Amino acid sequence: MNKKLITLAVATAMAAPAAAMAEAVLYGKLHMSIDYADVEATAIDPVTGESVGFKGWGLNGGGDLPGAGRANRIGVKGSEDLGNGLKAIYQVEFGVRMTEEGYGNAASGANDTITMRNSFVGLAGNWGTFLVGRHDSPMKISTGKLDLFADTMADYNGTIGFDDNRFDNAIAYISPSFSGFQLAAATHAGGGSTLGFGENVNADSLAEGYSLAGIYSNGPFYAALSYESIGNELFMDSADSLTGKNIVLPNGRVVANPGYVEDDYTKWRAGLGLLDWNGFTLAAVYENQDFGDPSADLWQIQAGYAFGNNQVKAMYGANSYDLGVNNVDDIDADAWAIAFDHNFSKRTKAYVLYTQVDSDLDVEDWDGFSVGMIHSF
Repeated sequence: MNKKLITLAVATAMAAPAAAMAEAVLYGKLHMSIDYADVEATAIDPVTGESVGFKGWGLNGGGDLPGAGRANRIGVKGSEDLGNGLKAIYQVEFGVRMTEEGYGNAASGANDTITMRNSFVGLAGNWGTFLVGRHDSPMKISTGKLDLFADTMADYNGTIGFDDNRFDNAIAYISPSFSGFQLAAATHAGGGSTLGFGENVNADSLAEGYSLAGIYSNGPFYAALSYESIGNELFMDSADSLTGKNIVLPNGRVVANPGYVEDDYTKWRAGLGLLDWNGFTLAAVYENQDFGDPSADLWQIQAGYAFGNNQVKAMYGANSYDLGVNNVDDIDADAWAIAFDHNFSKRTKAYVLYTQVDSDLDVEDWDGFSVGMIHSF
């Protein structure tokens, strides 16, 4: 995903816009791609019961095409000088689906074509920036600059399995820069909400989820360390949460509640980069995911070389999932990609890429080819 780092690293993504603006500014990014993919399994044949894959063409990573979405967006942002070094800042951003990117609405244009992205109001001054609204978490932003394939078929979320979040009920603070060092923190207020499981009245904390990041950015040198926790109440509805871990049946028998989630989902991530050093870019990211017994370790390295208006780049990474079950082996997978970018201008870029994912689970194997163009305004 092409993260909005309007100033350095996390600071501006959490505090954008940083520059004083007398009027609202319209901005956006339009990204279209023609994609081909060979996916091992996407459906079950109703007659034979065997897995059937998808092998063919599409646009913008929609439908059965794997990888991440293209993250098209349009927004308005601005600020007001309040005097004494204080500014009011705001941003409203909409995600726009340029094609049929789901299923079942290929001719209607009604497939959730408009969604909400980072939208907030806040205050900024010499002490830092405070904002409230919807925004990418500090962890998500902390390594955004290290993914040269962001928002494409080879995005590290859709190939390696890194897990980036946007907090819908965000309360966030970002410090000023101290010789290149910055800190960012955000909480997710509960409000009775869940991650798609309906209402949960026990999701009532000011920090049902939280994310912390520290970033160092100085010239070509970049480093980030982040931690994120998504509370267990966000993974179940009121009935499961109120009932608890166990259910007492009418006959007095106590049985396990299969819908009760006992553990929080926690992650930590580290990233290192040498960015645009005499045309060279090198980046590495590691992430550990822990959800009680199941856990995962993920890593990726990327490299790029820019010459003139062009860049060649490549990535390789792997993940290993421990299901936390005795006598069950880890599920391992790896992925790689190569690409060529051409910049027509500072705002318009075309690219071509190839990527491949190989897993211990055959149903997760796929490879694909994509040609795209991106215009930012």
